[in-house]
Order: sequence, then structure tokens, then C-alpha cells
Amino acid sequence: MLFVVSTPIGNLKDITLRALETLKSVDLVAAEDTRHSGILLKHYQIDKPLTSYHSYNRIKKAEELLVLLKQGKSVALISDSGTPGISDPGSYLIRLSIDNGIAVSFIPGPTALIAALVLSGLPTQRFSYEGFLPVKQGRRISRLKELAGEERTVIIYESCHRLLKLLSEVFSVMGDVEIACARELTKQFEEVRRGKVKEILEYFKNKKPRGEFVIVVGPQK
Repeated sequence: MLFVVSTPIGNLKDITLRALETLKSVDLVAAEDTRHSGILLKHYQIDKPLTSYHSYNRIKKAEELLVLLKQGKSVALISDSGTPGISDPGSYLIRLSIDNGIAVSFIPGPTALIAALVLSGLPTQRFSYEGFLPVKQGRRISRLKELAGEERTVIIYESCHRLLKLLSEVFSVMGDVEIACARELTKQFEEVRRGKVKEILEYFKNKKPRGEFVIVVGPQK
């Protein structure tokens, strides 16, 4: 069986008892970054073989993992943090396993998009998760134009290196809408800035952005 195991997005205490039991019981753990995941396993004294499974080797490694699954081995799939399959290569292995008749079990837990949505204070009844927008500016602007006038709350992931550019583009395309920028969620320096785009943009021009960001854009109608 393939176990899709959610892991903490920052605070190691946020792992579930069921996740720990699963990680202790499987034959192999497939992790996006074995060094990063090794810290989690060591913290909870889990001694299991680790193999790397990331965006660059996902096709070749998925085929190797499928062979093990067909042999009756149990594999736990984890990402760097949060829920595998959400903006990470885990979705490929999950689909491949399903297509080959392998049982897949989901072990729920933290995910940054839901944490940011709840903390934003913006409407949560309907929302659109966009993940990371295209890197190329033309495609990114086109996607933002598609989202302009959106009646649902929109959730976007972005790195600290491109945050200012993204906020400038949101302001240019959507206007001075209500947003929230969340970073370092569940960690010691957790920060959520709420307000109009222009206000948040000015804040981060004066304070260098650090860490991974979740940007939550309020409904525009």
C-alpha cells in the first residue's frame, strides 16, 4: 500500500499519532528531501530507510517505487512539509499507483494553504487554490488577469525572492484589493500581514521578505 502522509509545516509537534504509527510501520519512506525529512524521523526516533522522491526524479523513481509496491512492500510518501500532492511531485506517484491498482491511504494533517486561509480573516466559504503561478512574466500576468474579478478568495504560493514582483503585479492587474501575506506558519517567527495590496507592498519594501509565503487575495465582487 502507498501511504500519503501529511507532516508538519513548521512545528514538529503538529504531526498526528496516526502519521507516526504509519511511518513506523512502513518498509520505506519516500521523501522530497531526505535530509529535511531525516530531522523529523530522528526527532521521533523512527529508523526507516529513506529514498529521495522529488520533481527532478519523479518519473524514474515512481517506476522504481511501483515495483516495490507490486511486490507487497508498503511505502510512505511525504513532502518537505504539509500534505503530499499539493504543489509537489507526489501527485505523480499517487496517480501512477491508482492506475496500477495499488491501494492508496491518506493520513491527514497540516497544509499551509488552509492555515493561511483561516488566519487571513478573509471569506472562507468559497476559495480557489492556485499554487505557484507561472514563473514567466507573460504567463503569470495572463493568469492574474483570469483571476481578476474573482468572486472567491484566491490562495497563491510564492517564494520570498519573487514576492515584491508578485504583489506589484497583483496591484497592477487587480487593483488595491484586500490581501493577507502569511509566512513561517506555525514557526517561532510566524507572521501574517493583512490589508490592501499597496500597504503590504510598502511594508515588504522596507522589510526584506524571508521564508515561503502564502498570499490570500480577498473576493473582488
